[in-house]
Amino acid sequence: MHDSPHDPYVRVRGAREHNLAGVDVDIPRDALVAFTGVSGSGKSSLAFGTVYAEAQRRYFESVAPYARRLIHQVGAPSVGEITGLPPAVSLEQRRSSPNARSSVGTVTTLSNSLRMLFSRAGRYPEGAERLDSDAFSPNTAAGACPSCHGLGRIHETSEELLVPDPNLSIRQGAVAAWPGAWQGKNLRDVLDALGYDVDRPWRELDAKDRKWILFTDEQPVVTVHPVREAGRIQRPYQGTYTSARRLVLRTFSDSKSPALRAKAERFLTSAPCPVCGGGRLRPEALAVTFAGRTVAELAALPLTALAGLLSTAASGADATETARVLTGDLVARIGTVTELGLGYLSLDRATPTLSNGELQRLRLATQLRSGLFGVVYVLDEPSAGLHPADTEALLVVLDRLKAAGNSVFVVEHHLDVVRHADWLVDVGPGAGVHGGRVLHSGPPRELAGVEESVTRRFLFDRGPVPARTVREPVGWLRTGPVTRHNLREVDAAFPLGVFTAVTGVSGSGKSTLVDALVDALTGQGEGAGRLVTVDQRPIGRTPRSNLATYTGLFDVVRKLFAETEEARAHGYKAGRFSFNVPGGRCETCQGEGFVSVELLFLPSTYAPCPDCHGARYNPETLRVRLRGLTVAEVLDLTVESAAGFLADVPAAARSLRTLLDVGLGYLRLGQPATELSGGEAQRIKLASELQRPHRSPTLYVLDEPTTGLHPADVEVLMRQLHGLVDAGHSVVVVEHDMDVVATADWVIDLGPDGGDRGGRIVAEGPPERVAGAADSRTAPYLARALSGGASPRS
Repeated sequence: MHDSPHDPYVRVRGAREHNLAGVDVDIPRDALVAFTGVSGSGKSSLAFGTVYAEAQRRYFESVAPYARRLIHQVGAPSVGEITGLPPAVSLEQRRSSPNARSSVGTVTTLSNSLRMLFSRAGRYPEGAERLDSDAFSPNTAAGACPSCHGLGRIHETSEELLVPDPNLSIRQGAVAAWPGAWQGKNLRDVLDALGYDVDRPWRELDAKDRKWILFTDEQPVVTVHPVREAGRIQRPYQGTYTSARRLVLRTFSDSKSPALRAKAERFLTSAPCPVCGGGRLRPEALAVTFAGRTVAELAALPLTALAGLLSTAASGADATETARVLTGDLVARIGTVTELGLGYLSLDRATPTLSNGELQRLRLATQLRSGLFGVVYVLDEPSAGLHPADTEALLVVLDRLKAAGNSVFVVEHHLDVVRHADWLVDVGPGAGVHGGRVLHSGPPRELAGVEESVTRRFLFDRGPVPARTVREPVGWLRTGPVTRHNLREVDAAFPLGVFTAVTGVSGSGKSTLVDALVDALTGQGEGAGRLVTVDQRPIGRTPRSNLATYTGLFDVVRKLFAETEEARAHGYKAGRFSFNVPGGRCETCQGEGFVSVELLFLPSTYAPCPDCHGARYNPETLRVRLRGLTVAEVLDLTVESAAGFLADVPAAARSLRTLLDVGLGYLRLGQPATELSGGEAQRIKLASELQRPHRSPTLYVLDEPTTGLHPADVEVLMRQLHGLVDAGHSVVVVEHDMDVVATADWVIDLGPDGGDRGGRIVAEGPPERVAGAADSRTAPYLARALSGGASPRS
């Protein structure tokens, strides 16, 4: 029966991906299934690493071998057998590299439809030649404005920006835009060799010379004779001069380093392109209109306003049949996006400015229009970044996907989504080695009888928020008037010495307001002492960056190994025990621990290094032991185990204790950064910050710190954040979790809606006061959280 095509279940047998302990589970098709469990329990390993990975592997087997080489493939999951598995579509919480040309319109493909509308049904100037749809795209050679290359803005600089203090000489660092260290010294020496006076104050130099030094496009090459320094022999070399303007523009446009780009941006001004006026297109494309607007003007409208304008134009007496067909299709496509609460976005909104939740919902809207039938949608926390009001709209969309004949599997922490599910797969009970088992697979209500489940308590045993004393502010930070994105001259006051939550529906302006506060305080810290922002960006982009290296714990471990008798006898220093540099590492895999095996028509696979067998070090290094363990074995310890192993080493114990305090005891010390979730990365950053002793008051700013966290993990995190406030610091969080907001001392609620209908403070004060605000979309959900009630749909 299990092999029957009519079997209504996806049956997984012997799943051992990551920490899964030979899991057997039956999951119904044509249902909304929620996968729950604490962070690191194995729920994503089951839903994505096993079910979706196997569906993708089977699909690729049907693709022509040559074509397989052109597609990125995941390896086969570690599972005994899966039956009853339909084709699968994955929507993960991932963000590709920031790209100024990627926008809401390109992600949803709505821009394609809009361009087609202008090409086929636009109003052209008399005698003008009809343009192809590519001519209306700023991302093609046919359409991009030749002046700004389709970006809409030009960046320029000035002498005042490049040389903020003209009293300094070039040798003293007058040209602030130059890099530091050797490169800056090289540019100064090249100028000296070219005959410019690098010791006169900048303002005394000839205006013609100043202009050449800063703005020339020439790149002369000259022989530089470095000044001899005691004990150092420096030979003459050929040095090339690059002007400050050229250097800044090149860094800003080409550098992959956010820090270098941010530094370069300080020396630039940004203005709309004078040729296209910010429209990003060639003049002939901007001369074509529809409903009296150019394509750039329509792309700048909020989607709700765009749909209204198109509908009105299509119903007009002079509308052609082509216009009616194209606008009808476009309005229907926009409808699926606005249904997901994203009507405040415009087509030209750049994707780097969107949250992960907004990006995933845009992809979900695209899937809704695809009309697929009989597939499994595997979604990674679709409610992430959503206000409770927006979550209700999301549930309607998930129900529509199911009603269309699909199966919807969601990895989810939001209790309203879990309660709404038809089926619940709870993984646990703990994280890492303490998890990896399916505790319950069945209707959500039956989880009430599974005592081992951590999820059970939050789903069924909720009570009102315990009475507590609201902290009184010790001061205030004021920012504004802020005019940015949808904020219009907003003045805000943030209390110090308390826990503040900033709330509001998606797109209401929460992150924009907090970013304005951070920008105002950066470099000042006035009243707050220090400013620390903790986000969910990865702690590293390669497997060489890991938990131990990021927290500085690995420095302590390597020093301990270098102090052993064996290491001293061989003259090994701490650097010997790093897998990132030659010496102690295995050179066959260069410290990676694995080698890539190219299989031509099959996906590349990774195998343990044949020499070090995954240990990452050479045999000589592995002979050195600390308390019986090699450096590779220490890196394989969990934080929990390492806390016992290094309990008597103060520098290590403090680091490990803070990692345990934020609920990361299940992670391995050598766990690669690429395997960590955004929530885990954020908590590692917080732990790194907590392990530093701070005597001065600090303002901690966190953007949605509970994203990706199980309610049990949220409790652990909140204990730490409230502990910081009790120690005299201030905490500001942008947050959607009403259980977290209910414990705050002060709430700033923005809205009432998103986009143009938001951007103002509708309520502020203690949670009880905001819960009673008439104009607040947050108020009814906060009131239920304070009373211990569930949401209306539960």
